[in-house]
Amino acid sequence: MIEVRNLTKQFGRFTALENISLKVETGSVYGLVGYNGAGKTTLLKNICGIYKPEKGDVLFDNENIFDNERKKKELFFMPDDLYFGPYANMIKMADFYNGYYDRFNYSTFTRLVEAFGLDPKKRIAGFSKGMQRQAEMVLALSAHPRLLLLDESFDGIDPQKRLLMKGLLKEAINEHGTSVIISSHNLQELENLCDHIGIINGKRISVTGAVDELSRGRTKFRLAFARSFEMKEFENIECEGLTKDGQLVMFTVNGDTTKAEEQIKLLGPAVTEKISLSLEEIFLQEMEGNDYDFKEIIR
Repeated sequence: MIEVRNLTKQFGRFTALENISLKVETGSVYGLVGYNGAGKTTLLKNICGIYKPEKGDVLFDNENIFDNERKKKELFFMPDDLYFGPYANMIKMADFYNGYYDRFNYSTFTRLVEAFGLDPKKRIAGFSKGMQRQAEMVLALSAHPRLLLLDESFDGIDPQKRLLMKGLLKEAINEHGTSVIISSHNLQELENLCDHIGIINGKRISVTGAVDELSRGRTKFRLAFARSFEMKEFENIECEGLTKDGQLVMFTVNGDTTKAEEQIKLLGPAVTEKISLSLEEIFLQEMEGNDYDFKEIIR
């Protein structure tokens, strides 16, 4: 299990992350969501022990990960900015990782290379960006890590290979109990892959939990009226994002909707539609305060 406890990371006077806490159980896929610069990569680098936090701890099986070489051999970090030596090929990289990871398996490596259709003798520097990501995923899965950290690892991957990568990740989880932490801007992709999500906003994790529970916990209502009405009629309903478009009213209710539904019935709408929010809608709702004033940018 991975546990981040009250982590704060600073670079000089700049605070990148503040009081971050999260847990990732064995065999779980935890997705990190946030705008560019929100701190996703910084958090991953703290979790894998590249950075040392100013405050707090990162525990891997209740052991502090920083300067813990033994535990680091059980994790694999696949960064967004991949680097391979100018003359490195996949065979040379497999030999390199085999010298570090005790569980590296050449048979797995060979099967994965064939599955992705990559040439293991060709220089990786000559691969496209998507092929380089596939090559690093092959090496990562061949190492059989107990913890796999993926930073925007599906960028530049065609849909077919993306499905292959997802299937292989699920197989690693099922067969070896691998825990995965993945950051991505593709919210729909995370929703279909992850069982838990954390949204980073304002240097903190503002929302975290199981994907299905987060979705069920926020409900969007659409009400259509056959009569004229005033917005003040809705002031007793505890909701967010109340908007009106002609005879249509929309708003979101967090948590139990029983009380809100009773009040809605009293208003007598002609049509009531109740929908659980998608992950993308939850993300946008959390980021409402970060909207740009485009009139100030373009003037």
